[in-house]
Amino acid sequence: MLTHKGTQTIQTVRMTLRRFTVADAQQMHDNWASDGRVTRFLSFLPHESVQSTAELLREWTHAYTEETVYNWVMEYDGQCIGSISVVRFSDRNESAELGYCMGYDYWNRGLMTEAAKAVIAFLFDEVGFHRVMISHAVRNPASGRVAQKCGLTYEGTAREARKSRDGDYLDIASYSVLRHEWQR
Repeated sequence: MLTHKGTQTIQTVRMTLRRFTVADAQQMHDNWASDGRVTRFLSFLPHESVQSTAELLREWTHAYTEETVYNWVMEYDGQCIGSISVVRFSDRNESAELGYCMGYDYWNRGLMTEAAKAVIAFLFDEVGFHRVMISHAVRNPASGRVAQKCGLTYEGTAREARKSRDGDYLDIASYSVLRHEWQR
Protein backbone atom coordinates (compact mmCIF):
# COMPACT_ATOMS: atom_id res chain seq x y z
CA MET A 1 0.00 0.00 0.00
CA LEU A 2 1.32 3.40 -0.99
CA THR A 3 1.67 6.34 1.38
CA HIS A 4 1.68 9.35 -0.94
CA LYS A 5 3.63 12.28 0.46
CA GLY A 6 3.96 14.60 -2.51
CA THR A 7 7.12 16.40 -3.51
CA GLN A 8 9.34 16.57 -0.45
CA THR A 9 12.75 18.24 -0.38
CA ILE A 10 15.56 15.74 -0.93
CA GLN A 11 19.21 16.59 -0.26
CA THR A 12 21.85 14.76 -2.29
CA VAL A 13 25.62 15.10 -2.03
CA ARG A 14 25.71 17.99 -4.53
CA MET A 15 22.13 19.12 -4.99
CA THR A 16 18.85 20.04 -3.43
CA LEU A 17 15.77 18.54 -5.07
CA ARG A 18 12.79 20.71 -4.15
CA ARG A 19 9.44 21.99 -5.33
CA PHE A 20 9.42 24.49 -8.15
CA THR A 21 8.35 28.08 -7.51
CA VAL A 22 7.29 30.64 -10.12
CA ALA A 23 10.47 32.53 -9.20
CA ASP A 24 12.43 29.69 -10.89
CA ALA A 25 11.08 30.69 -14.32
CA GLN A 26 14.11 32.68 -15.52
CA GLN A 27 16.64 29.99 -14.60
CA MET A 28 14.44 27.18 -15.95
CA HIS A 29 13.98 29.05 -19.22
CA ASP A 30 17.66 29.96 -19.58
CA ASN A 31 19.19 26.68 -18.36
CA TRP A 32 17.04 24.11 -20.19
CA ALA A 33 13.46 24.85 -21.20
CA SER A 34 14.41 27.06 -24.16
CA ASP A 35 17.21 24.78 -25.42
CA GLY A 36 16.35 22.53 -28.35
CA ARG A 37 19.24 20.20 -27.49
CA VAL A 38 17.53 19.45 -24.17
CA THR A 39 13.94 19.28 -25.38
CA ARG A 40 14.69 17.25 -28.53
CA PHE A 41 13.16 14.03 -27.18
CA LEU A 42 10.75 15.60 -24.70
CA SER A 43 7.03 16.16 -25.09
CA PHE A 44 7.31 19.96 -25.23
CA LEU A 45 8.84 22.40 -27.67
CA PRO A 46 11.52 24.80 -26.46
CA HIS A 47 9.90 27.65 -24.55
CA GLU A 48 9.84 30.87 -26.54
CA SER A 49 9.65 33.22 -23.55
CA VAL A 50 10.20 33.40 -19.82
CA GLN A 51 6.50 34.22 -19.56
CA SER A 52 5.54 30.84 -21.03
CA THR A 53 7.88 29.14 -18.55
CA ALA A 54 6.34 31.14 -15.68
CA GLU A 55 2.83 30.13 -16.79
CA LEU A 56 3.82 26.47 -16.77
CA LEU A 57 5.34 26.89 -13.30
CA ARG A 58 2.10 28.46 -12.06
CA GLU A 59 0.30 25.27 -13.13
CA TRP A 60 2.97 23.04 -11.60
CA THR A 61 3.04 24.88 -8.28
CA HIS A 62 -0.75 24.73 -8.04
CA ALA A 63 -0.55 20.96 -8.63
CA TYR A 64 1.53 20.56 -5.46
CA THR A 65 -1.75 20.65 -3.52
CA GLU A 66 -2.10 16.99 -4.58
CA GLU A 67 -0.05 14.51 -2.56
CA THR A 68 0.32 12.32 -5.65
CA VAL A 69 2.41 14.95 -7.49
CA TYR A 70 6.15 14.27 -7.52
CA ASN A 71 7.95 17.01 -9.47
CA TRP A 72 11.35 18.31 -8.37
CA VAL A 73 13.61 21.07 -9.60
CA MET A 74 17.29 20.17 -9.35
CA GLU A 75 19.24 22.97 -7.67
CA TYR A 76 23.03 22.89 -8.02
CA ASP A 77 25.41 25.68 -6.94
CA GLY A 78 22.45 28.05 -6.57
CA GLN A 79 21.16 27.33 -10.08
CA CYS A 80 18.05 25.49 -11.21
CA ILE A 81 19.59 23.04 -13.68
CA GLY A 82 16.86 20.52 -14.48
CA SER A 83 13.83 18.59 -13.36
CA ILE A 84 12.93 15.06 -12.36
CA SER A 85 9.39 13.83 -11.82
CA VAL A 86 7.05 10.90 -11.66
CA VAL A 87 5.39 11.10 -15.07
CA ARG A 88 3.06 8.11 -14.51
CA PHE A 89 2.14 5.89 -11.62
CA SER A 90 -0.30 3.18 -10.67
CA ASP A 91 -1.61 2.87 -7.12
CA ARG A 92 -2.99 -0.58 -7.93
CA ASN A 93 0.33 -1.90 -9.24
CA GLU A 94 2.45 0.26 -6.93
CA SER A 95 4.60 1.31 -9.87
CA ALA A 96 6.03 4.64 -10.97
CA GLU A 97 7.82 5.94 -14.06
CA LEU A 98 10.40 8.71 -13.88
CA GLY A 99 11.03 11.42 -16.44
CA TYR A 100 13.84 13.94 -16.34
CA CYS A 101 15.71 16.62 -18.22
CA MET A 102 18.70 18.80 -17.44
CA GLY A 103 20.46 21.83 -18.89
CA TYR A 104 23.07 21.07 -21.55
CA ASP A 105 25.83 22.81 -19.59
CA TYR A 106 25.39 20.25 -16.79
CA TRP A 107 25.46 17.05 -18.88
CA ASN A 108 28.08 14.35 -18.26
CA ARG A 109 28.75 15.21 -14.62
CA GLY A 110 26.72 12.41 -13.00
CA LEU A 111 24.17 14.90 -11.67
CA MET A 112 21.12 13.24 -13.22
CA THR A 113 22.18 9.84 -11.92
CA GLU A 114 22.63 11.34 -8.45
CA ALA A 115 19.16 12.90 -8.60
CA ALA A 116 17.51 9.77 -9.98
CA LYS A 117 19.04 7.56 -7.28
CA ALA A 118 17.77 9.92 -4.58
CA VAL A 119 14.26 10.02 -6.05
CA ILE A 120 14.14 6.25 -6.51
CA ALA A 121 15.16 5.76 -2.87
CA PHE A 122 12.43 8.21 -1.78
CA LEU A 123 9.78 6.44 -3.87
CA PHE A 124 10.69 3.05 -2.41
CA ASP A 125 11.47 4.01 1.18
CA GLU A 126 9.00 6.82 1.83
CA VAL A 127 6.09 6.21 -0.54
CA GLY A 128 6.27 2.41 -0.76
CA PHE A 129 6.34 1.80 -4.51
CA HIS A 130 7.13 -1.76 -5.58
CA ARG A 131 8.55 -0.90 -9.02
CA VAL A 132 10.19 2.15 -10.59
CA MET A 133 10.86 2.41 -14.29
CA ILE A 134 12.60 4.73 -16.73
CA SER A 135 11.96 4.75 -20.46
CA HIS A 136 13.78 6.75 -23.11
CA ALA A 137 14.07 7.24 -26.83
CA VAL A 138 16.72 4.86 -28.17
CA ARG A 139 18.16 7.83 -30.10
CA ASN A 140 18.89 9.41 -26.69
CA PRO A 141 21.31 6.85 -25.22
CA ALA A 142 22.53 9.20 -22.45
CA SER A 143 19.13 8.85 -20.80
CA GLY A 144 19.53 5.08 -20.87
CA ARG A 145 22.95 5.37 -19.23
CA VAL A 146 21.28 7.12 -16.29
CA ALA A 147 18.96 4.13 -15.86
CA GLN A 148 21.87 1.71 -16.11
CA LYS A 149 24.01 3.65 -13.60
CA CYS A 150 21.05 3.58 -11.20
CA GLY A 151 21.00 -0.22 -11.41
CA LEU A 152 17.79 -0.61 -13.40
CA THR A 153 17.37 -3.70 -15.57
CA TYR A 154 16.76 -3.38 -19.30
CA GLU A 155 13.34 -4.83 -20.11
CA GLY A 156 13.08 -4.30 -23.84
CA THR A 157 12.39 -1.85 -26.61
CA ALA A 158 8.97 -0.90 -27.90
CA ARG A 159 9.30 -0.27 -31.61
CA GLU A 160 8.08 3.10 -32.91
CA ALA A 161 6.12 3.57 -29.68
CA ARG A 162 6.12 7.39 -29.56
CA LYS A 163 5.84 10.02 -32.21
CA SER A 164 8.34 12.84 -31.95
CA ARG A 165 7.44 16.49 -32.36
CA ASP A 166 9.05 16.24 -35.81
CA GLY A 167 6.74 13.41 -36.84
CA ASP A 168 9.32 10.63 -36.54
CA TYR A 169 8.36 7.45 -34.74
CA LEU A 170 10.75 6.68 -31.91
CA ASP A 171 11.77 3.32 -30.48
CA ILE A 172 11.45 3.46 -26.68
CA ALA A 173 13.71 1.41 -24.38
CA SER A 174 12.46 0.55 -20.89
CA TYR A 175 14.31 -0.20 -17.66
CA SER A 176 13.02 -1.00 -14.18
CA VAL A 177 14.06 -1.83 -10.65
CA LEU A 178 12.00 -3.59 -7.97
CA ARG A 179 12.07 -2.52 -4.34
CA HIS A 180 13.65 -5.78 -3.12
CA GLU A 181 16.40 -5.40 -5.76
CA TRP A 182 17.04 -1.80 -4.74
CA GLN A 183 17.28 -2.68 -1.05
CA ARG A 184 20.01 -5.29 -1.63
